[in-house]
Amino acid sequence: MKLEGIGALVAGGASGLGAATARELAARGARVAVVDLDGDKAEALANELGGDAVAYRADVTSEADVEAAVAAAGEAFGSLRLAVSCAGIGWAERTVSRQGAANLQPFETVVRVNLIGTFNVLRLSAAAMAANDPEGEDGERGAVVMTASIAAWDGQIGQTAYAASKGGVAALTLPAARDLSRLGIRVCTIAPGLFDTPLLAALPEEQRQKLGEQVPFPARLGRPEEFALLACHIAENPMLNGEAIRLDGALRMPPK
Repeated sequence: MKLEGIGALVAGGASGLGAATARELAARGARVAVVDLDGDKAEALANELGGDAVAYRADVTSEADVEAAVAAAGEAFGSLRLAVSCAGIGWAERTVSRQGAANLQPFETVVRVNLIGTFNVLRLSAAAMAANDPEGEDGERGAVVMTASIAAWDGQIGQTAYAASKGGVAALTLPAARDLSRLGIRVCTIAPGLFDTPLLAALPEEQRQKLGEQVPFPARLGRPEEFALLACHIAENPMLNGEAIRLDGALRMPPK
């Protein structure tokens, strides 16, 4: 896929991994729709990107919101060829603590945003891509990049909700790619390790440095721009399909 001039949608695109991806896509000539629950931040980033960038407020768990954003992006750009799904939340709680059993509602919320929201973006974006004319010798119509986490495999104590939600995204990757192969739509997932995102921004700098030192090489937190580079490469490399790719500097998380 040549990124120059294509229509691309980034869900959760106003901050962190999503914002870096939107910036990299725009730098490569893509026309970017920044979609985020925070409409003001989405609008600010679209203004920063300039050109044909647009912004839409959407809750990824809402059928109506995502359907409207996908339709609007398709109308603005003529077609949608790439969707990158970065929206997600975290939660830490032991299954059983001194206070008793874990609360069910936070678990449901994390799974709803991280897994169901990701599938919502996937299915509606892919439905829009299915109407595209096939391009190139392979007849590709589009690509979807989803975001999991190394917690899908290395979930730590207290990460039951987060790990389950991200494990679901990783497991979704191959069957979704197989489902959509007949339409010429590829699906891959990036599973980041410890990245310098708003999720870690609230930690003291000393603690952030110690987290980074756990990474074998390079011994630092990942940069959102490095996630963005992989997202763009997935779009550009036609043989990348049905795979969840760890982006973690060879990190394997300990139990806690």
